[in-house]
Amino acid sequence: MALIVHKYGGTSMGSPERIRSVAKRVAKWARAGHQMVVVPSAMSGETNRLLGLAKEVQPAQLDAAAMRELDMIASTGEQVSVGLLALALQAEGMPAVSYTGWQVPVKTDSAYTKARIESIDDQRVRADLAAGKVVIITGFQGIDPDGSITTLGRGGSDTSAVAVAAAMKADECLIYTDVDGVYTTDPRVVPEARRLHTISFEEMLEMASLGSKVLQIRSVEFAGKYRVPMRVLSSFTPWDIAIEEEATSGTLITFEEDEKMEQAVVSGIAFNRDEAKFTVIGVPDKPGIAYQILGAVADANIEVDVIVQNVSHDGRTDFSFTVHRNDYQRTSDLLNQTVMPAIGAMQISGDPKICKVSIVGIGMKSHVGVASTMFRTLSEEGINIQMITTSEIKTSVVINEKYMELAVRALHRAFDLDAPQNLG
Repeated sequence: MALIVHKYGGTSMGSPERIRSVAKRVAKWARAGHQMVVVPSAMSGETNRLLGLAKEVQPAQLDAAAMRELDMIASTGEQVSVGLLALALQAEGMPAVSYTGWQVPVKTDSAYTKARIESIDDQRVRADLAAGKVVIITGFQGIDPDGSITTLGRGGSDTSAVAVAAAMKADECLIYTDVDGVYTTDPRVVPEARRLHTISFEEMLEMASLGSKVLQIRSVEFAGKYRVPMRVLSSFTPWDIAIEEEATSGTLITFEEDEKMEQAVVSGIAFNRDEAKFTVIGVPDKPGIAYQILGAVADANIEVDVIVQNVSHDGRTDFSFTVHRNDYQRTSDLLNQTVMPAIGAMQISGDPKICKVSIVGIGMKSHVGVASTMFRTLSEEGINIQMITTSEIKTSVVINEKYMELAVRALHRAFDLDAPQNLG
């Protein structure tokens, strides 16, 4: 008997019919002798609906007290999902019980709307599993030290599922989505994109951080830290597919590098539309200036991505960085009203219409000329590069948003990613 965690996304939970299909699939695994913990998202569109209601009531900039109430509101979507799924399982003749994050409890810090999991008490869940029940836990949420409900940020149900799997030392965490695995890039942009049978943890972490929507980055970080075996697969395959076939479908995220992985210099192309760029022009070129700029941004709980500082001229330099596009106005106000006067900058320039395109591959560690191929390909398409950042297994460029799909298609061709994967 294995302990298995299933996670189902909002599309998989999008209607009573789909919830019944999820229940049949989970019951199949339970009847095969596995202990089952299920972490579902809210029904598709429900979190947006709830937050839209909140915005109608309170359209102004939200303070900490208001953010707490947002979490109270947003967390109810998952509560409905777990109750419905428990009822559907019971209708299948399968004993099931649902819990919210605070009932488990999933303990987090107090960063409302962006909370981080600190610990999970699995005693109650284990007792139910030992009694032969399927346990269903709300994703996306927990409870802080003051007893307030918190949420983990959009896509946080992935993180919840992997965290539960880590805490309970599950044999595997299966992430069911509306796609059948991890692709070389988004098939909606490049129809020739193909599904990867395996991807290394390092590559998946980069893909998630760079804009791939298949897995939320914090879930991959959890999987890596606690070495949680994880597989991405589709919830839209027939529910009665043989478990042996289902358990080997999709994309396996592996923690082992082998000879087959080195054959792929680049495994995938990731992109992110949700970026905005700021340049602080004419800042004094002196020690501590980067901290004065980015420290203020971090204190406002705004995440910074790509950072570039230009060469100094006449004792001054320009400092550029990117943030999530949702944080554009907040960052602009902060820089213009607080940072620029404090550091004596000459001007603030902002651009909310940029995107980031990245090539990712563990084979880049041992091959030269990969970045130059990327730059040549973009040049041949007439695409100007605004910023560049690299790591051992990725190269990212910031470009004008209107060239994103052209760049992705050109790079996919340049690195032969439409060729079949060699499984050895």
